[in-house]
Amino acid sequence: MAEAEKASRKMNGGEDMDQYYMQLALTEARAAAQLGEVPIGAVLVAGQQVVARAGNRRETWQDPTAHAELIVLREAARRLESWRLLDTTLYVTLEPCVMCMGGILLARVPRLVFAARDPRVGAAGSILDLSNDERLNHAVSVTEGVCRDECSEMLSAFFRQLRQAKKTAKMQPA
Repeated sequence: MAEAEKASRKMNGGEDMDQYYMQLALTEARAAAQLGEVPIGAVLVAGQQVVARAGNRRETWQDPTAHAELIVLREAARRLESWRLLDTTLYVTLEPCVMCMGGILLARVPRLVFAARDPRVGAAGSILDLSNDERLNHAVSVTEGVCRDECSEMLSAFFRQLRQAKKTAKMQPA
């Protein structure tokens, strides 16, 4: 990473901006978990201003496209009055899937920061890498691993609790 980019990513007091914004995405993920959603959060930033933030809402809205990333892209486009989300950074607690990477590419988001890889459906390097596919008309700079352990543990705990609840439900007499 160039020294100028490193310097521009520092906030007052030396706090790393990527860590700061990923913590905001984690807050959105926690709120999603409280609703029974898979705890994934996203935050879109332009300059140092949060433009939009959200957590997953697939279960709440019964909408297969209600991933945190797409909700944030829609809200940001509305607020900025443009579908081109140039000069922004998207922070997500889990590597985006193919659908979400499609949205990121179509919105022309130049930078993606995610915490944990998704070995099942990740499309920014795990299963596929749509971020830098020469056949597409846009590329996305990707930074991964910011707050990885915290995000991974949150997801693991959520699915552990879900499996336990299903196991307990099966053991209950009808």
